[in-house]
Amino acid sequence: MTAELVRGQNHPVSQSRVEIRVSAGTPVLALASLADEQGRFTGAEVLAHPGARSLPGVHAPADLADRHTFAVDLDAVAADVHRVGVLLVLPPGGPVRFGAVPASYVAVAAADGGTEIAGYTLTGLDAETAVIALELYRRQGAWKVRAVGQGFAEGLGALLADGGMPVPAARELAATALRTAAPAKEADVTLAAMPTLVGDLRAPQTPDRATAPAPEPPDPIPASGAPYAGTPGPAPAGDGSPPTISYTHPRRRRTSSEPPEPAPRAAAAAEPGQPPRPVAGDASGWSMDERLYNQVWGMFEDLARTVAAYRSAVEFADNRMDRELDDALSDPRHRIGGSGNAARDTARARREELVAQAQAVLDRDLVQLIAEAEVVEPALPASYARWGNPVWHGHRTPEEGPLALRLGDLHLPERPDLRIPMLVRMPLERGLWIDNGRTGSEAAMAMDTDRLRRAAMDMAVAHAVRLLAVHPADRFSVHVIDAAGAGAASLEPLVRAGVLAAPPAAGAAGVTRTLAELTRRVDLVQMALKAGAPEDLPPDVDTADQLLIVHDFPHGFDDRAVTQLRYLADEGAAVGVHLLMVADRDEASAYGPLLDPLWRSLMRLSPVPDNHLADPWVHHAWTFEPDLPPQGSRVLDQALDRVAEARRTTRP
Repeated sequence: MTAELVRGQNHPVSQSRVEIRVSAGTPVLALASLADEQGRFTGAEVLAHPGARSLPGVHAPADLADRHTFAVDLDAVAADVHRVGVLLVLPPGGPVRFGAVPASYVAVAAADGGTEIAGYTLTGLDAETAVIALELYRRQGAWKVRAVGQGFAEGLGALLADGGMPVPAARELAATALRTAAPAKEADVTLAAMPTLVGDLRAPQTPDRATAPAPEPPDPIPASGAPYAGTPGPAPAGDGSPPTISYTHPRRRRTSSEPPEPAPRAAAAAEPGQPPRPVAGDASGWSMDERLYNQVWGMFEDLARTVAAYRSAVEFADNRMDRELDDALSDPRHRIGGSGNAARDTARARREELVAQAQAVLDRDLVQLIAEAEVVEPALPASYARWGNPVWHGHRTPEEGPLALRLGDLHLPERPDLRIPMLVRMPLERGLWIDNGRTGSEAAMAMDTDRLRRAAMDMAVAHAVRLLAVHPADRFSVHVIDAAGAGAASLEPLVRAGVLAAPPAAGAAGVTRTLAELTRRVDLVQMALKAGAPEDLPPDVDTADQLLIVHDFPHGFDDRAVTQLRYLADEGAAVGVHLLMVADRDEASAYGPLLDPLWRSLMRLSPVPDNHLADPWVHHAWTFEPDLPPQGSRVLDQALDRVAEARRTTRP
């Protein structure tokens, strides 16, 4: 059964050798592009076109025609290529825009004339002359297909430049591709005006403008890189840009040579023509947890891109209205009589029509994402789930560690109730910093200082409990530095349950002792690993992963302690010592730039809503909200009781 995709939707591709079939309503040039993980064109060979039809893993058609077939071998695609795009371009001398011809249909099918896996009808195009129809993209070692439908009124050169190619090179490559294409046969030209058989069956001939995707703004060729460029990681200090969120984990490796479990099939749509109902775990992966993780990642990316398309369309509508108003006011003929008012009313009405189209597309995509979130959230395992999820009531200490950990929720202002879980891979690649200062969001500035600090420490304790609860017994040890004792109320559940490695360290002496023990552990484990003898560690070294919670930094820290803390932040994660800071950066300002590397190495979180994080594609400012237990709930106490019981039963 063919999966009928809508714009932005994706579907797994389980076969390595596939065909991509194009059925257009007019002769078009069909090309294939190769891009990296961020969608950027790098290197010399980025486009398969009639003058250079074959690239590693991809063979493109040679002629202008209304039907095309690409041969793709995903196993042969270069390792640094993460996206294979299918581009459709109108040739010079033909139709001037895709909106004037019947909708094209693009499908991914099994090789050698096999059945279709997924298809996409490109409705809603208008002034575009070049369009990215769909793309095959690599995610966590598996391939998926995504319906894109992003067009460019300025043609192929603008499309290539939007992917990061220098403008002169983009124009030259576009001209070469168009020049080397063989003209369509006369019979093809005659048939081009007629809807194809696939178009008759799949593409509406009079699409509903209210539900069609909004056209992408026909901006000129950009002078710099693609809007989706971005490298996950902390932003440099002082540049004013938010750090990007990355769900990837560069050190993670597959531990199994078995093929991934197939994703479950989506249920049939309730009505013909409607998208399939979402299914939890509808993504590729080696386990259900990994499929859910990949599905959450896909939801995060889909929401980022659909909101980016909406904002871009609104910006284009505003700019177009401004230009038309300027033209109307500068035309002397509009200064007499009512023609000027009519021109202004027309410009505003045009703007409202474009915005309404964009809003309709956004609403459609959001409805689909909300439906997906409603089935995914209840299916999440404890490590991914909110504290209010019923999965915690039946949770037991697992035999294996989790794939990822939930830190909170992310949302955008266009639909604040659509929350995407913010997951971080395990083991933790970076330490965490919960900012209890009042220099961040409006919510932090409006909150009483004591309440803000208590909320930050409560959040740290909740993260510690989650780590303990979702790991096997004795797999995680928690240490606490609370030099002034100000976090005693928040720490009480951990102390009561007896799950801490030692009582919270107080005063300068406690700080020195705790840091010395963990620094020694890091040194010994590093030496043992370099020597290839990890089993030869001294018997007093705890081989479990360690979590160090530091509260009220830098109270109780001298210069030596600060140096040790920086060492743990830099070297600890690689050998299982993880840092969780609860601190106000301003209170450590006396150290000056000495601590800048420390803050940059940590992932900053907030105990109140704060829009300080960005995605790696379009760099939206995402609002982060912490996940805390519901008011009056005993879920933390119950989880700690199970951890304590599991530890008692596993001790020799």
